[in-house]
Amino acid sequence: MDFGIFTFGELTRGASGTSRSAAQRIDETIRLAKAADQAGLDIIGLGEHHRHDFAFSAPEIVLAAIARETERIRLTTAVTVLSTQDPARVFEQFATLDIISGGRAEIIAGRGVFPESFPLFGYDPANYDALFEDKFELLLQMREQADVTWPTPGSANGRQRGHHALQDAAIAPRPVQDRLPIWRGVGGTPSSFVRAGQAGVPLFLALLSGPQHFARHVELYRAAAAQAGHAASSLRVGTGSHLYVARTSQEARDTFYPHYAAYIEQNMPRPADGFPREQFDAWAGPGGGLLVGSPAQITERILATHEMLGTDRFMAQVGLGTLPFAETSASVELFATEVVPAVRKALGQ
Repeated sequence: MDFGIFTFGELTRGASGTSRSAAQRIDETIRLAKAADQAGLDIIGLGEHHRHDFAFSAPEIVLAAIARETERIRLTTAVTVLSTQDPARVFEQFATLDIISGGRAEIIAGRGVFPESFPLFGYDPANYDALFEDKFELLLQMREQADVTWPTPGSANGRQRGHHALQDAAIAPRPVQDRLPIWRGVGGTPSSFVRAGQAGVPLFLALLSGPQHFARHVELYRAAAAQAGHAASSLRVGTGSHLYVARTSQEARDTFYPHYAAYIEQNMPRPADGFPREQFDAWAGPGGGLLVGSPAQITERILATHEMLGTDRFMAQVGLGTLPFAETSASVELFATEVVPAVRKALGQ
């Protein structure tokens, strides 16, 4: 099992109505990645959004900056919004990142949560599903072939809604790694799990609710992969959760609540009275998807998810809301130095 952190670079407004600048958030993220690398975490991910309240519209550029400041940590997106990107450009960018980093690049490709990239890049949201499926298939083909013809001769996929036709198109440069790791980021739709299994690619799942809600979905993923003839050894399941760690559970909840409430109220529709503390405590309690507590509590929750879903990776979404950088750094340090070693010990790693 490997462990990491990811962030969307939120620019959540505080009580005064102001927020961090994109420049400040990007600088903090590079410093956080360097600290995570030194603390022994395995991976850092950056999410792609095209809104004024997020800092990363071009995460691969920030990842390239991180590559020059780190030595071993792997670099991924969380996620690349493939529906509104050109797969050739995505592959070329991450192949270049792989070269810059000495073979540490990965891609988590997904549909994305917010729709703003569709009008921005001239796509019809009505083609939401077909765009992603076509482009994901093409991205995988580009990983395997340096010269690509699309659609593949004889392929049932002749829709071309995701990409124009290609004939022996050069996809360059090629990455350092023999096969650039490409994960599929999924939400809660069972068909997405099935398609990931049919493609035989690793699966990354954001646990915004408890893992018990997704056990059947992960079973569908593995069953679809087996039916398609993919070896079980090629299948990996990663999960991500909102996380804040402090020395005690009470300290963690009291510190994190107002900052997390600001994030929820800005990004998710809430009642007029905002995001109440009792709702926060319920989400952070047993069966919830929010990981807020002491190192021992977080360790127990990660192990429970691993036992339920058979996970190979856990990534903590950090820096949420208006939480100051110092508190985010302290939380990541506790995660890296106390939670991760405890989980690894329990798993016999």
